[in-house]
Amino acid sequence: MSNDADRPWFDSARPADERLELLLAEMTPAEKAGQLFHAMITAGPGGALADAQPAFGLPSNEEFLGDLKLTHFNLFGAQDTAGDIARWNNALQQRARETRLGIPVSISTDPRNHFSDNPGAAILSGPFSKWPETLGLAAIRDADLVRRFADIARREYTAVGIRVALHPQVDLATEPRWARQLQTFGEDAQLTAELGAAYIRGFQGDELGAGSVATMTKHFPGGGPQKDGEDPHFDYGREQVYPGGRFDLHLIPFEAAFEAGTSQIMPYYGMPIGTEHAEVGFAFNKSVITGLLREHYGFDGIVCADWGVINDRPIMGHPYPARAWGLEHLSPVERLVAALDAGVDQFGGEFCPDLVLEALDRGLVDEARLDVSVRRLLREKFTLGLFDDPFVDVDAADTIVGSAEFRAAGEAAQRASITILTNASTDAGSPVLPLARGIRIYVEGIEAETAARYGTVVERPEDADAAVIRLHAPYDLRGTPFEDHFHAGSLEFAADVVAHVQDVAAVVPTIVDVFLDRPAILAPIVDAAVAVTGNWGASAEALLDVLTGAAVSRGRLPFDLPRSTAAIVDSRPDVPFDTADPLFRFGHGLTL
Repeated sequence: MSNDADRPWFDSARPADERLELLLAEMTPAEKAGQLFHAMITAGPGGALADAQPAFGLPSNEEFLGDLKLTHFNLFGAQDTAGDIARWNNALQQRARETRLGIPVSISTDPRNHFSDNPGAAILSGPFSKWPETLGLAAIRDADLVRRFADIARREYTAVGIRVALHPQVDLATEPRWARQLQTFGEDAQLTAELGAAYIRGFQGDELGAGSVATMTKHFPGGGPQKDGEDPHFDYGREQVYPGGRFDLHLIPFEAAFEAGTSQIMPYYGMPIGTEHAEVGFAFNKSVITGLLREHYGFDGIVCADWGVINDRPIMGHPYPARAWGLEHLSPVERLVAALDAGVDQFGGEFCPDLVLEALDRGLVDEARLDVSVRRLLREKFTLGLFDDPFVDVDAADTIVGSAEFRAAGEAAQRASITILTNASTDAGSPVLPLARGIRIYVEGIEAETAARYGTVVERPEDADAAVIRLHAPYDLRGTPFEDHFHAGSLEFAADVVAHVQDVAAVVPTIVDVFLDRPAILAPIVDAAVAVTGNWGASAEALLDVLTGAAVSRGRLPFDLPRSTAAIVDSRPDVPFDTADPLFRFGHGLTL
């Protein structure tokens, strides 16, 4: 290891650009190649460096830093305590400082402040404060609240050493069946633009700096218009289609993101069909990345390809092809070169610097092209202050992350986001909601111990004064664990689910709450229940507080709720609000 006196890029008295160029001039091709990969990584128990993880195909932390020379990592999985993450960050940063150049590590994460657990999209909150999903923030429609959420998440992230957010997701949810709607701001372009910009400013501040978390806004140029609503993580969902000619509409939220100063952009996997652009995945699409993003919008930040576009790789024990849609016939090195030629700087979920060195040796790319991307990647590290102090206070991490203040704010947002869709009148003419506290209550999907704080819990519907049933929006199981995390397919409730709700509702006034990670077809549920609510991540306590009038819900639908499958099939995937005669329209919501 060199002494820092021999590494002038650590001299904070020098201008950042000078430090960057001094470092770049010292780097070998192998060290440059390592910068081009943003790999998934795990933390060891108790905050130690992790050994190899064969189940996930991951090398040890030591191999990542030493042999492969990577310095950008996506922290995978939930951890027990904030202190463990902070200890691991410090151990990893210390090991990085001991390498020849001492380049600090950039740690990123998918969203960690919500309810969902999808290894391709989000992580359970663990020690972090818990908020409604992004769709729930959109239901509240309060840009100031979104910025406050993002600022709280920023403080929690920076406390443990996470400095890059692999979000926000500003795709428009214009295809009701699409699996990735939960992390969007819904169907409306202007609302998404407003809230997405507030989200970025909450994480980054008014400008990127030492206290910021850099945002990787996704998925350029908009991932919502998926053919049949299938997701391009999988080969059957590779096509993005624009039968309504609304390609430009999906750019509106990204224009707001550029104005807000987003530091990074992630293109989506999908390949556009029937547009002026080549029918290849967006990470390989030069007219989209260089022509539209770089030249038209003038974006000079980092462009990181979505995870796994180069190499075929098993996920959760099942083989999956690289998401190199339209370029499946190319070899991994040819795919890498195509993406670099398109304007991509970095490859998510990959760690194959040997392919970069092979491309250099074969003359498929030159070192000057690598320098363009490496310069962008290192510049962000300098801007974030990682070269000056990448370490965090372990004791403070456990105090800051999930503090009482932050948890209370998240719980208040959960309550506010709940959307009351219907509230029928009783025979006496008064609305069913709010429920009186202390009544006899039958519950499904709620722990009896929790419900007992609001009334007397009974075991049979016929013994109750009211029933509360919690459901999840329907989806089809696809047969492999990774696919099943992506809730796709039919939006109709199974016949047995509907029949059960009808049976309960026949003997007691029944309130049904539905987790709307997609816009479910609720007509049969609405017909049976006396009241229906929608949520996007809310605890049972939050729901019961709203149902009993102890808290006021402010939720309004962030998308239309379609009336039928036929209306969905007949709608155009790129056009918002295009299902005929929706059951409830965007913006619908009642107040008690």
